[in-house]
Amino acid sequence: MEFATLNNGVKMPMAGIGTFLLSPDEAEASVLSALQSGYRLIDTANAYVNEKAVGRAMKKSGVAREDIFLETKLWPAFYEQADAVEKTLQRLDTDYIDLLLIHQPAGSYVAGYKLMEKAYKEGKVRAIGLSNFTPEQIREILDICEVKPAVLQTEVHPYSQEKELKKFLGKEGIVIQAWYPLGHGDRNLREEPLFTELAQKYGKSSSQIILRWHIQAGNIVIPGSKNPDHIKANLDLFDFALTDEEMAQIAAMDQQKRYYTSTPELLKQYAEMVPPVDEQK
Repeated sequence: MEFATLNNGVKMPMAGIGTFLLSPDEAEASVLSALQSGYRLIDTANAYVNEKAVGRAMKKSGVAREDIFLETKLWPAFYEQADAVEKTLQRLDTDYIDLLLIHQPAGSYVAGYKLMEKAYKEGKVRAIGLSNFTPEQIREILDICEVKPAVLQTEVHPYSQEKELKKFLGKEGIVIQAWYPLGHGDRNLREEPLFTELAQKYGKSSSQIILRWHIQAGNIVIPGSKNPDHIKANLDLFDFALTDEEMAQIAAMDQQKRYYTSTPELLKQYAEMVPPVDEQK
């Protein structure tokens, strides 16, 4: 495993498993499989409604809590609830969260960030950050924060490399974490001739080549999967390295093509949506 060192000195694994769109049963099985395969970074969120299942999988795995890097995200409906972090800890059945993010720049996200800062100062959270924020919104947080965001989680893949955003984040000491790291299942991306060629050269799959590119480019990755074989393969990234020339070839594939685009209408919907977190299994 390779690690990123966050701006407060906390070390974060460069590769983990995401649980977006997984039911509680699927999330529990996937996280358990991941931990047994050597994963140590787990990503979930209030809105995924599977935090309890993630907590159960962590307990069942037998892996020591201090060896797991647990990441979750606060949803806008809870940004102004004083006990939002405490309730998140209860659902996950843990004493602390390694990384807590503001999930969407919707609703009272400054209040949500203040809530996370309080939890950080109280030792309930080891690092805090943002998800789906634009540079302008990040600057807004930087202008008011007492604890600097350590991570930005956003869409990144070879078709959307976010080069300018990464330059900005680098100056601010914020690490980027990629969701949709494999292009939202886009077969055209995975079947690019360059990835097919590199897969043959290194005895890997195209997906493994893409994930290795992310890691060498400094992007933390959290691909999700329900398939134990895919879960295992998505971590088998640390016995080879792409050359500088190969990294440059992939850099040239950037199309600034996103699969998800935030809009004011979407953010308004997010602010009004209340995930059924108290009903999760």
